[in-house]
Amino acid sequence: MTDLAGELRGAVRGEVGFDTGSRALVTMDASNYRRVPLGVVAPRDADDVSAALEVCRAHGVPVVARGGGTSIAGQATGTGVVLDFTRHMNGLLELDPVGRTAVVQPGLVLDRLQEAAAPHGLRFGPDPSTHSRCTLGGMIANNSCGSHSVAWGTTADNVRELSVLTARGERLRLGRDWAGAPDGLRELVEGELARLRTGFPDLPRRISGYALDALLPERGADVARSFCGSEGTLGILTEAVVGLVEVPRARALAVLSYADESAAAEAAAGLLPYGPLTVEGMGADLVPAGAGLPPGGAWLFVETGGRTAAQAHTRAREIVRAADVVDALVVTDPAAQRTLWRIREDAAGTATRMPDGTEAWPGWEDCAVPPARLGAYLRDFRALLTAHGLRGTPYGHFGDGCIHVRIDFDLLTETGVGRFRRFSEELADLVTEHGGSLSGEHGDGQARAELLPRMYGAETVRLFERAKSLWDPDDLLNPGMLVRPAPLDTNLRFSVLPRRPVDVTFGYPADGGDFRAAVRRCVGVAKCRTASVTGPAVMCPSFRATGEEQHSTRGRARLLHEMLAGELVTDGWRSTEVRDALDLCLSCKGCRSDCPVGVDMATYKAEFLHHHYAGRRRPAAHHSMGRLPEWLRWTTRTRTAPLINNLASIRPLAALGKRLGGIAAERDIPRLAARTFTAWWRHRKPARGTGDLVVLWPDTFTEHLTPSVGRAAVRVLEDAGLRVALPPTLPPRRGVIGDGRTRAATALLTARRARVCCGLTYVSTGQLDRARAVLRRTLDLMEPVLRAGLPVVVLEPSCAAALRGDLPELLHDDPRAARLAAAVLTFAEALERHAPQWTPPAVDRPVAGQTHCHQHAVLGDTADRRLRTAAGLTGDLSGGCCGLAGDFGFQKGHFEVSRACAEEQLLPAVRDAPEDAVILTDGFSCRTQLDQLAGVRGRHLAEVLAEALESGEGATKPAP
Repeated sequence: MTDLAGELRGAVRGEVGFDTGSRALVTMDASNYRRVPLGVVAPRDADDVSAALEVCRAHGVPVVARGGGTSIAGQATGTGVVLDFTRHMNGLLELDPVGRTAVVQPGLVLDRLQEAAAPHGLRFGPDPSTHSRCTLGGMIANNSCGSHSVAWGTTADNVRELSVLTARGERLRLGRDWAGAPDGLRELVEGELARLRTGFPDLPRRISGYALDALLPERGADVARSFCGSEGTLGILTEAVVGLVEVPRARALAVLSYADESAAAEAAAGLLPYGPLTVEGMGADLVPAGAGLPPGGAWLFVETGGRTAAQAHTRAREIVRAADVVDALVVTDPAAQRTLWRIREDAAGTATRMPDGTEAWPGWEDCAVPPARLGAYLRDFRALLTAHGLRGTPYGHFGDGCIHVRIDFDLLTETGVGRFRRFSEELADLVTEHGGSLSGEHGDGQARAELLPRMYGAETVRLFERAKSLWDPDDLLNPGMLVRPAPLDTNLRFSVLPRRPVDVTFGYPADGGDFRAAVRRCVGVAKCRTASVTGPAVMCPSFRATGEEQHSTRGRARLLHEMLAGELVTDGWRSTEVRDALDLCLSCKGCRSDCPVGVDMATYKAEFLHHHYAGRRRPAAHHSMGRLPEWLRWTTRTRTAPLINNLASIRPLAALGKRLGGIAAERDIPRLAARTFTAWWRHRKPARGTGDLVVLWPDTFTEHLTPSVGRAAVRVLEDAGLRVALPPTLPPRRGVIGDGRTRAATALLTARRARVCCGLTYVSTGQLDRARAVLRRTLDLMEPVLRAGLPVVVLEPSCAAALRGDLPELLHDDPRAARLAAAVLTFAEALERHAPQWTPPAVDRPVAGQTHCHQHAVLGDTADRRLRTAAGLTGDLSGGCCGLAGDFGFQKGHFEVSRACAEEQLLPAVRDAPEDAVILTDGFSCRTQLDQLAGVRGRHLAEVLAEALESGEGATKPAP
């Protein structure tokens, strides 16, 4: 392997990675399968591809082409050298609006092509749900389709010419009339004309096997079309000319509801004569509560187009009238349509969990039958599931007769794998009986290739093998796929995981307390690899900043999987590969909400760091910032905040302090408040109120760094008629609610004064033993608050998220943890629930800024948006992550990534804001990032409302 790696490094200009981390990142795609490659090459151009093939051919090493790695049948994995086209060969080389064509490289992500074509009123027709990260090369390899295939066909229908390198180095330009055909292919076809004319099912989604029938003379002997769907087994694509279609100027979406998915399937084929753009189906199990769909058990999403909005709407209404529906909804607003389509697109991930949380897997993801037979097929399919004691939730392209489904296979035990095989064999027979294709979109790969004789017969499969031998005589390109396949029940990715649960600290309640199950959550759909986000989405800022797989949520999950497997990553929790991949994880928690399967990498990172540094020396930043609450309380006790501020203003001393503390040299050290929030509280005149009593949490940032936020919150809460108290500083007598002053008199001689703490800084640096101790002390202090059932108002979103999310998972053995988590409210939630009659002051100004990533992921911002609206604060806050993310942006080596994250949404939103805009950033990190990178002061919503109250702009007291 050393010789191979060295020769590749000498032959190609792109990167060559034979290290453990590079290999571990590509052991899996989005399928059930796993193969460990020898190495990864990221070619820069076709010459690099040719050079890599020459070296691999000399060594007899297989080659696998890989795009976004979202294949669901295992065809993007291999044991030889993986060619990663996403790093360099990802360009749009030419776009011809007049000829409606584009010239693309194989690593180009589909959305980038769509963005370039859109200003010309054009688009590429096929659009898989992974359009934000799948590549054109992968789409051509799998003959991908998507929701609009009823109108615009498959990828093969939209390919004009392909530039291909064979394994033996021949450069071919594939097209019609035998253009680019390898020697012998024409003779092979002409000798099998009868078989090619009669042996292939006639249906819109026949993806299985090689498309040799595209080489028939009556079909133009189209070698490029025949190459589509060959899964990288015939040649390596280096360039493609693809056709573009005209986009309707206006669209409408008819959402048709039915009693169940069989009823929806029966209706789908009858809608095709009306010329819809889509006929997509999904059941209630995949639809989140409050999705806004009309009542029913299943739905068809039928999109129509037109030259005008009225024409598109008329066509949608015509379809509603023609459909036999329970109920219907026609949506014309583009934003509302996008929201509904996201439900459908996320189904590929959502379907990996059954309603009861049971895991479900691909493998029979996309069988297709003639659309008119879909209803009958679904009934038989359901019966087969029941016969095997399995469950699944069908959804997909009902108008094309193509069904996606994840099934709750047991792929962890020998008995379960045996059932998987038996079911697969019987389902293949069922699909064939209905005149269908084993694959209707994602290809055969290892999942279905073994069963192709059941669909095509042995003679046709032997014909496939002969065609493969003409293209690739040495069987170097993706061997084991399509022809001479590996058995469908081998190379399963779960077989290498430990048989016994791993000893961990967090509770992982959604995964039955099993860290292995938590890591298995990542099925590889790679939504985290999206290059840009819109709206409130956050995941995955470090990938968008670096573009590297290891800094995506999926990449980190893959490395954790390999760590548990112990075959490639052999040093377990001590792994430097896993540590380095997690180093740029911002712990923004965006994946917790934005990942369709709820991967929570922030928690996994904390768990890993806890074990990685157990009994070892920690980085300086873990001490300087991980123990920040302790240092800040020390400055308060010693009254040294002014001294520290003065020292930090002396540049050489500040530089020394930052170097010793592991803090980025580019960062300024935030100034400490001269007077803490609780010091102000103790000396204020208590307000008299008659409303509900709420406990205001004095988080570390509000207490020591921005007490103005706490003072403003008290002002607003009391204006709303609420009575405000602070948590106890010592466990008080039973029944006494702490107000920041209350202490048990008998304990004063034996106990030290303490403060509540959410443990956030300890958790984010993986100091979980310390975090548990801090949180248990906090629960002791909060016992009277919990006994009284009082709401706890937390101003800092990251602290609120830690209390609501991390606390019950870290102290899963303490029932008080869940009670405190349930008591936590954000500032806006407290006003909405406990002062519903209060009217906020009329600020009447536009807003700009950012929703805190932890609020987006854990807390939600619905109440905040309603409060802003009530106060006349207009406009939306941006999504994404500010990039500072607690200690992340302060750590040495993180500054550039931190700044790149801020430049994605936050800084542009603030720069483009109107002059009179209010800059809202509830998080201390967000405000600090704005201040240090843009010189802009962001404010907490409480500060904005308090200022308006002070200026007398329309505050209204609650009704008596």
